[in-house]
Amino acid sequence: MDAITLLKKQHAEVKSLFVQFKKAEEPRERQQLFEDIADNLAAHCEIEEKLFYPAAFRADLEAPVQEAVEEHLSVKRLIADLLAMEPTEAQYEAKMTVLQELVEHHVEEEHDTLFPAVRDALESKDLKVLGLQMEEMLACSWRPRPATWCRTRPSARRCCRCTRPGSMGAGPKPASVCGG
Repeated sequence: MDAITLLKKQHAEVKSLFVQFKKAEEPRERQQLFEDIADNLAAHCEIEEKLFYPAAFRADLEAPVQEAVEEHLSVKRLIADLLAMEPTEAQYEAKMTVLQELVEHHVEEEHDTLFPAVRDALESKDLKVLGLQMEEMLACSWRPRPATWCRTRPSARRCCRCTRPGSMGAGPKPASVCGG
């Protein structure tokens, strides 16, 4: 699949997760859906920032790419805030709403501006090769779960109680990594 088709597919998956989040009522379910959203966004940002944006940047699309990177930073900051919160906290819902709005804005700009310009600037075969590279990165990358971030020692980055079965992670980290 070509790079733009892959990114649009990921956009649709995250949109679906936000819809599920809005319908969820139980804090545990909401937390799991947030973690799924954060996982998907982390993987998506990684392949865009490491592969897609450099290709677009070379295609003389400097300004929209720089804006997209800044939007990613805003999304990551909100996710970091949400990682430090419980779904029952007063500001949690507000931050999730802002996260959804940021993601929707970012997706709209990519679909309306960046993707058509990249499709015009790059040959079809190059978009397919880029898509294969992005799929390979997704398959090979370890996608940390938000639950892996150690709340007691944030500098540790990952907690020993990290990955869930079937995740793309390599399994739990040793307790010595975070003491948790």
